[in-house]
Amino acid sequence: MQKSNVYIETYGCQMNLADTEVVMGILNSQGYAITQEVKDADVVLLNTCSIRDNAEQRIYGRLGNFKALKDEKPTLVVGILGCMAERLRKDLIEEKKVVDLVVGPDEYRRLPEFIDSAFGGEKGIGVKLSRSETYDDILPFREDGLHAWISVMRGCDKFCSFCVVPFTRGRERSRSLDSIVNEVTMLSSRGFREVTLLGQNVNSYLDEQNDFADLLAAVAKVNKKMRIRFSTSHPQDLSEKLLYTIAENENLCNYIHLPVQSGSNRVLELMNRTYTVEHYLGLIEKARKIIPNVSFSTDIISGFPTETDADHLATLEVMQKVKYDGAYMFKYSPREGTKAFKMEDDVEEGTKSKRLQEIIAQQQQISFDVNQLLLGKTEIVLVEGESKKSEEFFSGRTDSNKVVIFPRDKKIGEGDYIEVSINRATSATLFGNVISIIDKKDEAKVSLAV
Repeated sequence: MQKSNVYIETYGCQMNLADTEVVMGILNSQGYAITQEVKDADVVLLNTCSIRDNAEQRIYGRLGNFKALKDEKPTLVVGILGCMAERLRKDLIEEKKVVDLVVGPDEYRRLPEFIDSAFGGEKGIGVKLSRSETYDDILPFREDGLHAWISVMRGCDKFCSFCVVPFTRGRERSRSLDSIVNEVTMLSSRGFREVTLLGQNVNSYLDEQNDFADLLAAVAKVNKKMRIRFSTSHPQDLSEKLLYTIAENENLCNYIHLPVQSGSNRVLELMNRTYTVEHYLGLIEKARKIIPNVSFSTDIISGFPTETDADHLATLEVMQKVKYDGAYMFKYSPREGTKAFKMEDDVEEGTKSKRLQEIIAQQQQISFDVNQLLLGKTEIVLVEGESKKSEEFFSGRTDSNKVVIFPRDKKIGEGDYIEVSINRATSATLFGNVISIIDKKDEAKVSLAV
């Protein structure tokens, strides 16, 4: 029997990318083939995100493209996976006739069953949330590469008033520590050089008596030449033990994504963020004392209901105090089903946009200033490949997740760790010259000096 070809597009966060690999693992084990060309597909799946409205609108637009494709190939099966599938299942199945199946984040095991039914002309819906599903036993399907994402837990118990995740991904549950360590070991044997541990709130990870700091320590021991990152942290649960664990393990990146969302205590309370600005700034100070050269990035929402000019200025003030290396900055987007959806979205769109632009402009200046401090410094960079703008240059990343551009050299290959002397910096990118290669096998340094 000829294999059916499956084409998958992924939208949203790294969690969705990791979920796509789980989905591909499930389908591959059932005899489906993964194709990179939509024209060759028998099944088209969109793995979706519901965090913001514009993410959902992109999916609706894409469905229009697939309708034309399905008109040419009536047997084509189109499915929606992920958060949007759970949230808008009725609309997707009943209103968007092009959609044959919708499958939420906790029912991916049933995908082969739903696809078979869709080939027979039936519509399929699987959107039940689970308190136990972690896909712990599923081997994700990954192409060889340098960087892998591993979901270590699913769901969230925080119930921030603006967030749909507890409703689309369910409550918190963690994978076993051993299964995660085994997966990292397998990735190391395949030559992966960097792993990011993912969770909606990774700090809440708990497997029997092992917390997230224990998991990080265990993963770090697998291969000291493999970088380990994690995301996302909630300020309420960022422990001192975790900070010391990062400091004590050289291959745990000195980089923490710590969403602040707002610099106003009043707004934070409305958001149900369960911490104050003072507590947050205290964490930043403590981390900088414990972890040398730690870098921070953050999330910021502009225009949350009732946000005033004073609240907005408070956010700008926090940004100046922390001096984030980078930030993900968004206008507030009401999400049906959340507590904030019941609040009046009373900040005018023009005001939201103006405040967001002020936040973006300030962050760009801060990032520029922070990067200027690296001029003349030497950074260890993981080589990722050819620069997007010129084949004469290579690109890589530092421990602190900064992009570095440097001249191409035949002695350097993807996956090498190198030392780069930084000689120029913008707000988003570092530039420099390679001064040595850190050999992956014996850690000998090969000089590139003429």
